Amino acid sequence: MTSDLEWFKSSHSSNDGPDCVEIAIPPTTSTIHVRDSKAPDAARLTFTGVSWTAFVHTVTTAARRA
Repeated sequence: MTSDLEWFKSSHSSNDGPDCVEIAIPPTTSTIHVRDSKAPDAARLTFTGVSWTAFVHTVTTAARRA
């Protein structure tokens, strides 16, 4: 259940900016949950380990090119 997750703010998020992302990784599954820390009850994304790795790779590669 996602209400029992322990959320961690991304090291790239600021405390006062609009781009605050939190993640949670449950100890019993291999999924990664992502939410907007400014709207914690809004929609969330859930990734498998493989899709999370691909997502992070794509985002970091795009950021380096920008």
